[in-house]
Amino acid sequence: RPHGGPLGGAPPPAPLRNGSAAPRCPLGPSHSGRLRGGGCGGVVRRGHVSPRGGAGVGAMSRRERGPDTDPGPGGGGAAAEDAALAEPAEPESPEQCLSLLPWDRFSAWLHCVCVVGFDLELGQAVEVIYPPHSKLTDKEKTNICYLSFPDSNSGCLGDTQFCFRFRRSPGRKVSLCCFLDQLDRDLPVYLKKDSAYYYGYVYFRQVRDKSLKRGYFQKSLVLISKLPYVHLFRTMLKQIAPEYFEKSEAFLEAVCSDVDRWPPPVPGRVLQLPIMGVIMKLRIPTYRDKPGTTPIVQNMHQADAQISMALPTVHEVDLFRCFCPVFFHIQMLWELVLLGEPLVVMAPSPSESSETVLALVSCISPLKYCSDFRPYFTIHDSEFKEYTTRTQAPPSVILGVTNPFFAKTLQHWPHIIRIGDIKLPGEVPKQVKVKKLKNLKTLDSKPGVYTSYKPYLNKDEEIVKQLQKGVQQKRPTEAQSVILRRYFLELTESFIIPLERYVASLMPLQKCISPWKSPPQLRQFSQEDFMKTLEKAGPQLTSGLKGDWIGLYKHFLKSPNFDGWFRSRQKEMTQKLEALHLEALCNENLVFWSQKHTEVETVDLVLKLKNKLLQADREHLPVKSDTLRKLQAHINDIILALPDDLQDILLKTGTT
Repeated sequence: RPHGGPLGGAPPPAPLRNGSAAPRCPLGPSHSGRLRGGGCGGVVRRGHVSPRGGAGVGAMSRRERGPDTDPGPGGGGAAAEDAALAEPAEPESPEQCLSLLPWDRFSAWLHCVCVVGFDLELGQAVEVIYPPHSKLTDKEKTNICYLSFPDSNSGCLGDTQFCFRFRRSPGRKVSLCCFLDQLDRDLPVYLKKDSAYYYGYVYFRQVRDKSLKRGYFQKSLVLISKLPYVHLFRTMLKQIAPEYFEKSEAFLEAVCSDVDRWPPPVPGRVLQLPIMGVIMKLRIPTYRDKPGTTPIVQNMHQADAQISMALPTVHEVDLFRCFCPVFFHIQMLWELVLLGEPLVVMAPSPSESSETVLALVSCISPLKYCSDFRPYFTIHDSEFKEYTTRTQAPPSVILGVTNPFFAKTLQHWPHIIRIGDIKLPGEVPKQVKVKKLKNLKTLDSKPGVYTSYKPYLNKDEEIVKQLQKGVQQKRPTEAQSVILRRYFLELTESFIIPLERYVASLMPLQKCISPWKSPPQLRQFSQEDFMKTLEKAGPQLTSGLKGDWIGLYKHFLKSPNFDGWFRSRQKEMTQKLEALHLEALCNENLVFWSQKHTEVETVDLVLKLKNKLLQADREHLPVKSDTLRKLQAHINDIILALPDDLQDILLKTGTT
């Protein structure tokens, strides 16, 4: 066999009987490792394969597209066309996947449940971990201990709820990894789990108790999960924690048994989750949902005595309530988050700090915030030294803190948000100027934004007036949050659409995709070329905001958020090219090709086609299930045309 062989190193074409040259081997030269990691699944349109809006943002704005070009849930501008080209194969039933072992269903939602108490000699200590087989390293336990209690200066009497986020210890295997990855790919990009982090959802109780030496009962019930479903777990804790503090461990075991009967967290389905006599009804969003819309989950009447509770969201926080203390600076804060600038939120309690940090991270949705963020951060955190050192510039991270010590430790940070107690405004907030950093002396400093940052865009007075009017008219905070969320969404879409459009143009023409060659590669991203497109197809098409958009884009292209967004688009586009290449292969007469080549080349072809099928399954390529069946049929037909001994070997041979 010539060097490289079929699908390998592009051998010279073998002559046909009539003397003409046979086409080169399908799949072309070996291309493993050649393609640069990924972009966005795409559709063929006007000669180009354009991306499926991976960040949830369409390739056209609402003003540009008519009713026939609605981007649909995934963005991208042609959902129906995309679905026709890239209908994924039907996965195995999630219920079947999760009926293997006890606690598998539990593990799909939670890693474990912890109880953290206060010991006079030891300080904070993990008293209970359930299920008992759950594994946490000593470092993880230490982080959980300190992050589960408010700082002593917070003075949180009664019940307090908040959340935190911490790094997982490296080198640990994740159970149900493949199954959860399967669910993860259907989520919007901003809800995909980050395997390097855990979330901790806390219900802390501190009440006077004279029978205890310290005079106070202090305990936290903590849910540890990889899922960022803040509202769901907050609601769940509100249901179970008060009763747990009365009934203790047997009750906790019953709670975990309930969770182990939950259906898997499948995006797009209405799920009913029973928890201690109450049924929580909810729907996890999918990447197909139109950005800014939330399908309503109806509260159905239960035939039995159980109470049903419909959750309007699994992950959103009360945006208006969180931003109220810094009401006049929301547009500047959007820019700081978009650009991945170092931000500190100084708050009086973990509730305020965690909710504000989560609100900041969500304000650039449907873009994913790609840097680290800590809703509640303490001086005991294992990353404390890393994040507070003065020997280098502050990292791209958003920290929520409550300890007055941070006012001094983080003085060198460029952007600091100081908030007081979050209360719903009964009157119109007063205009507050941006304060200079040198004026921030202690945590007792006046609320406001302390920075020397000059926004790139001119201030949008309309949104301020609209929200102020809502306060005057006593508009419900939920309605105010909807207005604010829509404002942030349209601002982010206006910013990202030109980038989506330019990246779509990096896809090769469809005529370049040939079964006889390796899939073509994406063109390189050129900042200069992108900037040239802004004159005619920039954000001015969808936004009336004036300002230095060019400067904002230049800054963004250097940020972690651009890097994360572009890597994701690359991966999806490369997968789309692989999928289109598979479709081109299926439309060729591969049996005829094999008859004109040696047995060695034919066997090589079969093995590489099998590897293609494995790759399609492993990487979840956006390929129609019919295409995969057709390719498998081609493989079977080629094998049946070979001698019996080779047939036996190839039918038993898997793939590498």
